Amino acid sequence: MPLIPLSLARRLSPALQPLRRLCAGGWLREADVDLCLRLLHPALRLNRVYARVESRRWVADDMLAIQLRCNGNARGWRAGQHVQLYLQQDGVRHGRSYSLTSVAADGRIEVAIKRQPGGRLSNLLLDHLAVGQLIELGQAFGDFAWPQESRAVLLLAAGSGITPLLGLLREALARGFSAPVTLLHQVRHRGQQAFAEELQALAARHANFQVQWAFSGEGERLSAERLAALPGEHVRVCGPRGFVEQACGGWHDAGRGGSLQSESFSPLPVLADAQARAIRLSFARSQQQVSGSSNASLLEQAEAAGLRPAHGCRQGICTSCTCLLLAGTVRDLRSGALFAEPNQPIRLCVSAPHGDVEIDL
Repeated sequence: MPLIPLSLARRLSPALQPLRRLCAGGWLREADVDLCLRLLHPALRLNRVYARVESRRWVADDMLAIQLRCNGNARGWRAGQHVQLYLQQDGVRHGRSYSLTSVAADGRIEVAIKRQPGGRLSNLLLDHLAVGQLIELGQAFGDFAWPQESRAVLLLAAGSGITPLLGLLREALARGFSAPVTLLHQVRHRGQQAFAEELQALAARHANFQVQWAFSGEGERLSAERLAALPGEHVRVCGPRGFVEQACGGWHDAGRGGSLQSESFSPLPVLADAQARAIRLSFARSQQQVSGSSNASLLEQAEAAGLRPAHGCRQGICTSCTCLLLAGTVRDLRSGALFAEPNQPIRLCVSAPHGDVEIDL
């Protein structure tokens, strides 16, 4: 039984600043301080973000919206950003990134999780995360943002790409954005219309907002003709890579003004090494040396060696897997560019060894 409620634990966070300075100076260990703080409330920590599950609701056949209330360490978060959720399974800590669909001043946030066939963490969260349970989160990241100018906005989403756009839309309409807004959400079938009731209610309340759906399972897809017919000077796009590339290409071909910002949830296409070869990987802090391949990411190879590096998106976006390159050369799996400067940060999920390498892991 917590000695104090979560609301009070949240308000205590600013008062912990002297303890943070002592830990930063090496006078105290953060783990010891956290152990004491947990006696007051299980979610209370010096720096780490913990949250309690407040509610669960299905917003589509395959998507669950989860409301969480964070401790006082979630500062400066914005709807449309991403946050990592961490969960233990069989003694192994797993983390995945999800979009913030809402952020409230009282520490309440919402994320929406889509069921992924074979997904390790998504299915665990959907099937077993219970109301009242505590879960650890990372700090929010991302720069997906609503346009600054009050001109017509077009939101294009496919699948779970609706989640960051919904967060931006909710906040814009709540603060009185009055220019026309059109949202097109492409899904396979009608049961995947996430947040459909809420979107229809928003359209009924706000004369400047309209929502449309396209059902790819019925032959409806975003085409150049349909895109050209949609109003909007500022465009925000999110979804699988093919959808995003088609939408952005159509926008450029149409010569529209305004701004374009996009995000993709799909794995990036990997540029293979034409001369794949066996190499030696050295993990300095773990004091391990293993044989590796020049055609696989350092993240995959570290995990295969039994290491558990921090990671999130596995696409080179969230920076969670950033690590120092101590020696050797790595190849960016997206562009093929080579990097060999010692002590430079690299992202393990999109970097492959180009010869023997040593990394600070």
